[in-house]
Amino acid sequence: MADARTDSAWGTSLELGDPADGPLHVRLARALRTAVTGGRIASGSALPPSRSLAADLGCSRWVVTEAYAQLVAEGYLEARSGSATRVRAGAVATPEAGGAVAARWEPEFDLLPGVPDLRAFPRRRWAEAVREATGTLEWAELGYPDAAGLARLRQRLAAYLVRGRGASLDARQLVVCAGTLDAVLRLCRALRAEGHTHVAVEDPGWSRLGATVRAAGLVPVPVPVDGDGLRVDLLRRARQVRSVIVAPAHQFPTGVVLAPARRAELVAWAREVDGLVLEDDYDAEFRYDRHPVGALQGMAPEHVVLMGSVSKTLSPALRIGWAVAPPRWSAVLGAEHVGGMPPPVIDQEAFARFLAAGAYDRHLRASRLRYKRRRDRLLAELAASLPGLPVSGAAAGFHLLLSLPDCSAAVVVEEAARRDVRLADLDDHRMVRTSEAVGRTLVLGYGNLADRAVPGAVRRLAEAVAAARRRGRDREHRHGGVHGRDRERDRGGLGDGGGGEPAG
Repeated sequence: MADARTDSAWGTSLELGDPADGPLHVRLARALRTAVTGGRIASGSALPPSRSLAADLGCSRWVVTEAYAQLVAEGYLEARSGSATRVRAGAVATPEAGGAVAARWEPEFDLLPGVPDLRAFPRRRWAEAVREATGTLEWAELGYPDAAGLARLRQRLAAYLVRGRGASLDARQLVVCAGTLDAVLRLCRALRAEGHTHVAVEDPGWSRLGATVRAAGLVPVPVPVDGDGLRVDLLRRARQVRSVIVAPAHQFPTGVVLAPARRAELVAWAREVDGLVLEDDYDAEFRYDRHPVGALQGMAPEHVVLMGSVSKTLSPALRIGWAVAPPRWSAVLGAEHVGGMPPPVIDQEAFARFLAAGAYDRHLRASRLRYKRRRDRLLAELAASLPGLPVSGAAAGFHLLLSLPDCSAAVVVEEAARRDVRLADLDDHRMVRTSEAVGRTLVLGYGNLADRAVPGAVRRLAEAVAAARRRGRDREHRHGGVHGRDRERDRGGLGDGGGGEPAG
């Protein structure tokens, strides 16, 4: 922190004005004062030693020491023996609160879905991989990166996807991206260039996918999801659609797995329309009741693009993802004109080493065990604190659905927030709200919830559900009184003595 403050002061440009504006030490003091009051030199910043600044300005050291002394006397600077001259803390009023960046809400219990266990990020091993990458990269590799990604990472990722996800590819078909959304954006731009106008998306689904489709100039078309996954029969009715984004291994947010018959039906559709399936391999590595379902891409590599990332396995902060595309599309994806940027080369090399050393496989195995134990504990706590409420979603990933037959999910989310708990309403992920269960389902994420926090989080959730039920009963009581009078009025039970008219 001290170094950062020193750099900001040393690099500040000073406008000394014209010699006619007064002696140099006066003009220097004025320039420094303006820089401090204008915020260009922050509170606590260390100023350059007088000898160094004098050399930079081409003046005597006396000019600098005199200017510093003047500002010390005015209270802008403070000088301590054996230490640098610094801008005095509190010398300049800080901006009003209205101009400050709002602090992000960090609840005590965060059950937001889609976030992995960030506490379990392998910091030491990743730091070692970054250090090794920095020390071994060739000088030529430190230039602008290949838009398709580092060759070594593409080769090792290809080997991992064949071995671990049942994919069918060679490294030339793989493009390294900055996450799944970057892959979707590149693909949609390529689709638009090929004449596509619409892209189907799962509904409910990840809302940012639809937004990304729109950003590429295409129209997202919602297709419902049921207990067997994407309704391919309804997809067939959308005649303008020849491409679809789907998460077959573990759909978000419903948690369903695309049934074998639907997988075959989807592949048949893609072949019939000469279309493209964009397979979002969302948290596919985490399955707890059986071996993870293999990638759909292995069934039809000529019509499926396999997209994945480390956002759910390691951390979304790394921004490392990939897309495996049929040859006619992979060259376009890796071209610079479609936009997008691969992750930093050093991080790509670090991940390549992480894969080669087996560290990624070990991390995945440990994560599966950790998430399974946490899911089991969450289910036990829900059964104890909220008995009778149905829970659904495959034994996979790190989220599940909790149905609320007798209260509103939106109200529960609101009540939970008052108790410092963050929840998600399934309705927030819908494009079309036609389901009978609208407003009655929560999406509970447990990936980034510490094991020891599970009981407390469920207790607060139970309190929020109880509060939502009370609010619902109060509303029904109020509305029920009005509706009861209306019913009596319809029967002539309320009136002025038999005329059938309302009594005042």
